[in-house]
Amino acid sequence: MPAVVGFFAPLALLKNRSIAPLFASRLVSSAGVGFGQLALAWGVMGLGYGAAELSVVLACKAAPAVLMVGVGVAGDRFRRHHVLVSAEFLASAAWLGLGACFLTDKASLPLLCGLAVLSGVATAMFLPTIRGIVADLLTGQSRRGGNALVSQTESAGLLIGLASSGVVVSTVGAGWAATARGLLCVVSALLLGLLKTLRHRHSGGITGDLRVGWREFSSCRWVWTMALQFTVLIVAAASFIEVIGPLYMAQGRGGAWGWGIVTACEALAALVGALVGARLRVDRPILVATALPATAAIPMLFVSSGCSWTIIALAMAVPGLCQAAYYVIWTTALQEHFSAEVLVRVNSWSIVASYLLAPVALLTIGPAVEAVGPASAAFVTGISVLAATALALLSVYSARLNRPASASQPEPAAS
Repeated sequence: MPAVVGFFAPLALLKNRSIAPLFASRLVSSAGVGFGQLALAWGVMGLGYGAAELSVVLACKAAPAVLMVGVGVAGDRFRRHHVLVSAEFLASAAWLGLGACFLTDKASLPLLCGLAVLSGVATAMFLPTIRGIVADLLTGQSRRGGNALVSQTESAGLLIGLASSGVVVSTVGAGWAATARGLLCVVSALLLGLLKTLRHRHSGGITGDLRVGWREFSSCRWVWTMALQFTVLIVAAASFIEVIGPLYMAQGRGGAWGWGIVTACEALAALVGALVGARLRVDRPILVATALPATAAIPMLFVSSGCSWTIIALAMAVPGLCQAAYYVIWTTALQEHFSAEVLVRVNSWSIVASYLLAPVALLTIGPAVEAVGPASAAFVTGISVLAATALALLSVYSARLNRPASASQPEPAAS
């Protein structure tokens, strides 16, 4: 019984009034992400556009990642919950606009692209900052539990959103799902406004801040190695989730409802994976974290073999569990290794490449799927994930072998 109680120990943070609004916000906002994920793909296709046009809209949504490093400076200079609130209101405006487009059944491609860019700017503001805010609100060992609970509430919200949006899109249309996404962003912003975070001191200019962030990021081999691996993973996952999967399911294999269930299975497994990550104690946490993303290839390879959506749904549970554990290990490692003053900038540098390449991938994946089919495209993405993981493991492992014998500090402090 004590072991069971310890497993659920992170849930005790829900009673902490100083951080509880963050978990509520992540639940609500992630449910909105679930609604938006299906709404955008089926909304664009519902307007009569094909795979190529869908790729253009998705690329526009991903393109503002170029702003991520600059926003990382803002996340370290200003109160982090203020940055998150601004991002949620911006996302709300974008998705309410997309909802209006889908509901009126009238929207030009440039208008859809403009709204997608607005949503992408909000994402560029949000992602690096959310990874640093736990370090403002919690200290010491409680950070691992806080990161786990952030991941768990995100997974729970995404599960609710994906499961519900499949029904909503199939019954009343993508417009209502997109509108729900916009309204949930407003609720999330109000919850984030209840937080209290510090404003960190900075004496240099923006250029100096960028250089400091890059120096901290590039000085640690395990950080930039895993960032490169994450880049391949995000590009492959975005192509699979946003384009390959929906087009595969649209070919009489389950449609929006079936794809909603498939992606919801990943979120369901992540509920457990976050708690596993909070309790996991291994001798080489960075090596374990580096290996976990390989599981993302499993559902991709199943799609490439033409499996039914029920089998793919079961396969999605494996990366869901492993990637939630990965998030907890990785985020906690960064928070323990870097000071709070540079944390958002390091996070920005670690993920900016993946979101810069995502637009290119999304622009090309639509025509590629039309040319070779969803199954062949899924095979390529799966193999790319496995190859990137193998190379990352070799790099991280060799870094450990080449460490001086006097370096006795535990991971993840090794560089």
